Amino acid sequence: METILSKYSASISELKKNPTALLAEADGEPIAILNRNIPTAYLIPAAVYEAMLERLEDYELGQIVQERMAEKDNAVEVDINDL
Repeated sequence: METILSKYSASISELKKNPTALLAEADGEPIAILNRNIPTAYLIPAAVYEAMLERLEDYELGQIVQERMAEKDNAVEVDINDL
């Protein structure tokens, strides 16, 4: 049996009946959508999804900064007046 990574769960049938009620009941928490008692998807509010994407983007930008900091010794100094 797979681990369900949320406090709330619902069957696909329940989701079809009233998705808005499920979201209201979960009060912003993720809802595991089950098919034959196996999690097949997670339903989350749009605001939570958007926040997750922002954090992921911030993490990726941080990785780029770290990579470029490691290459700092290879940088060529340029005077802005020469550009």
